[in-house]
Amino acid sequence: MEDILSLPVQDPPCAEFSAAHIKWEKVEGGRQGGDDIALIPFARVDDFVKGESSNAECPASFRIESRRKRSEGSISKPRVDGYLEYTLYWCSYGPEDYRDSEPTMGDGSHTKPATGKGSRPGRRHMMRGCLCHFTVKRLYTRPFLALIIYNQRKHVDKTGAPCHGILDVDAVGTRAMYAPRISEELRQKVMSLLYIGISLDNIIQHHAEVVQGHGGPLNRDDLLTRNDVRNMERIVRNSSYKLHADDEFSVKMWVQRHQKHVFFFQDMSSTEPFILGIQTDWQLQQMIRYGHSGSVASHSTFGLKKLKYPLCTLLVFDSSQNAIPVAWIVASSFVTQDIHKWIGSLAERIRSKDPRWRPNAFLVDDPSFDISFIREAFQCRFLLCAWHVRRAWMRSLLKKCCNIDVQREMFKHLGWILYSTRSGPNADNAVEEFMQVYVDQCIFMDYFKRRWLPCIELWINSIRSLPVASTEPLAAIESYHLRLKSKLFDQQYANSYTRIDWLIHTLTTEFHSLYWLDQYSAETGYFTNVRDKSFLTNAWYQALHIPDVDVILDEQNLQLAKVISQTDRSLAYTIWNPGSEFALCDCPWSRQGNLCKHVIKVAILCKNRQVARPLLASQVYRQALLTLLQNPPDDPLVLEHAILRVSRLQQDIKGLEDLSNNGLLQPSPPEMNSQVGDSLLFFPHLH
Repeated sequence: MEDILSLPVQDPPCAEFSAAHIKWEKVEGGRQGGDDIALIPFARVDDFVKGESSNAECPASFRIESRRKRSEGSISKPRVDGYLEYTLYWCSYGPEDYRDSEPTMGDGSHTKPATGKGSRPGRRHMMRGCLCHFTVKRLYTRPFLALIIYNQRKHVDKTGAPCHGILDVDAVGTRAMYAPRISEELRQKVMSLLYIGISLDNIIQHHAEVVQGHGGPLNRDDLLTRNDVRNMERIVRNSSYKLHADDEFSVKMWVQRHQKHVFFFQDMSSTEPFILGIQTDWQLQQMIRYGHSGSVASHSTFGLKKLKYPLCTLLVFDSSQNAIPVAWIVASSFVTQDIHKWIGSLAERIRSKDPRWRPNAFLVDDPSFDISFIREAFQCRFLLCAWHVRRAWMRSLLKKCCNIDVQREMFKHLGWILYSTRSGPNADNAVEEFMQVYVDQCIFMDYFKRRWLPCIELWINSIRSLPVASTEPLAAIESYHLRLKSKLFDQQYANSYTRIDWLIHTLTTEFHSLYWLDQYSAETGYFTNVRDKSFLTNAWYQALHIPDVDVILDEQNLQLAKVISQTDRSLAYTIWNPGSEFALCDCPWSRQGNLCKHVIKVAILCKNRQVARPLLASQVYRQALLTLLQNPPDDPLVLEHAILRVSRLQQDIKGLEDLSNNGLLQPSPPEMNSQVGDSLLFFPHLH
């Protein structure tokens, strides 16, 4: 054991792995005459336990038989195998053996088992004397490593004979052929269905159809009973967000009970803010599935006025262009201020499952984000996403300005300010001009001065230094925002807004279940009748289903375009400033301040036909490149570095094409490419 640190750290590339994936070293003198040992990353212990539970010959469920913890610094001279955490896992079919006992009155069933654990209600019938068990030590001197000590790898009883699974002849035809409990995946499925409101009978009927579809029972999950569902139904019915009268204690209790769903937690103190990072197993799977070679977007500072602490969500985009929440961060300070504390933990959690995981781009919706920490964690490109700026200005104009013609002109002028396309390097002049031209719109101007004037320069500078996301993902993010707002800000919950435990409970139960059901329904075709229809109203998704022939676009006059209504063919909606990030439509959805499918459809068509004027973002970038060309650096070292960056332009263009093919970036017009090699993704290098 003195040489254990010289062992290789084994990290199999599969999501879950078992003892068969590991090369073991034998240590003589163990409990069974010799123990097998191996080192793995501590973050992958759960993957190993799941893999061991999926043994084809002996399906099992390993329970924690005992656990001990020590605090760092508690030992002055730790042994090489000394532990911070010690956990003993034992197969649930042992160690007691009740196969020969008859459950009769007075049979001594109250007798305390030999392990000293006391009686185990509901487990006695499954005890078959299995001796399979292993120990996991989180090493004191290497906290990121776990030493696995496999004391007995075979699922056998004290005679050395198989005691459950297909190798046990007595178990054939009984439940002992299978794992003793349903899997976490099935438990997640049933709990989600219950939270959504699916009845017990419908769940059992659906499960029977699934089992029949693959030819009958194959494992313990296929033997789901009404009693299994009834037990989970009772948990859902009796669950409460208020674990303690004091919100702070209640949150701590939740964190303690759901540690596997917490990737970062920092309690509030006199010097440190409260931060809680939440990601369920299902969310982790979706982030790996859709985030790899895709895009991750931030939806930050939600509920700033109503919730006790604002909520930040990380999103990925599925094949139907829906935004899926894959992590929630609740913080007492602005999440942008403390991103360096939790972003690394999240990245480590993801790559512990898939070391090759890497997104194409990260969309930030707040210019105060310190992208250096995100770049270090995710190693990807960055796009600025100004969806909520556009939405806030549009909604405010619709509410505070009555003249539709003035609304259009002011909205277009605000776009010029944000993208500095009319002001050059001096944005103050453009803002001053805007305020003078529309001085009679005093209600909107008061709002603009109070809310946006203090931060407009920060936004303008960020757009000058970062590429900007195209319109399509903005619609998906906005759709998530509306769904989150509808769920959380229902008046029946008004008295709970100031409690963090209520926010956590609502997100991880009902709201989480809505997204789980949408993915499950889309993939399997089940429960389409109860699927939330709002998932099908994503403007990005709807825009893709509008035929090109229904768009009336005069290429000689790009002041406006028209789109024929898909529900009333006699009606056509008008889009002003088509193809621009600040296009405006007169359809009812757009008149509520939302990004509509007609604006997106026209933008897509303008891009494909290459007929629209250069995007505001493209104009910003062209100006930046021309400035560089006209003012080459004098320092030879800097010039050499710049030449190296230019030589990598082709790689950046390839990355641009990948994002554009995924609908996440608007390519520049060809005439600009021929002049300056206009690639939006070149900005991160300049930054």
